[in-house]
Amino acid sequence: MPKITYVDFDGGEHVVEAKVGLSVMENAVRNNVPGIDADCGGACACATCHVYVDEAWRDKTGTASAMEESMLDFAENVEPNSRLSCQIRFTEALDGLTVRTPESQH
Repeated sequence: MPKITYVDFDGGEHVVEAKVGLSVMENAVRNNVPGIDADCGGACACATCHVYVDEAWRDKTGTASAMEESMLDFAENVEPNSRLSCQIRFTEALDGLTVRTPESQH
């Protein structure tokens, strides 16, 4: 089964078996990963699923849409590798993906 690694701001890791077709956020919520609240349920209407995509995965996860960029304006400590995990659809090609959650979400 493909996996996603979620890393807390303090280095704690949560490796989950991820379901293909769900978003990175949905996989986190289903596995009780801390730091991803997903208040809007994945509608790209908040920024409580903000993650930092590890550099090795940035090209594979794509770029943020204009709507996602607008929502990231509400997130704290936005970096060039910031994404909303609700907007990253998990595929087999993302097996091994690593994302980090910001301190502000813990």
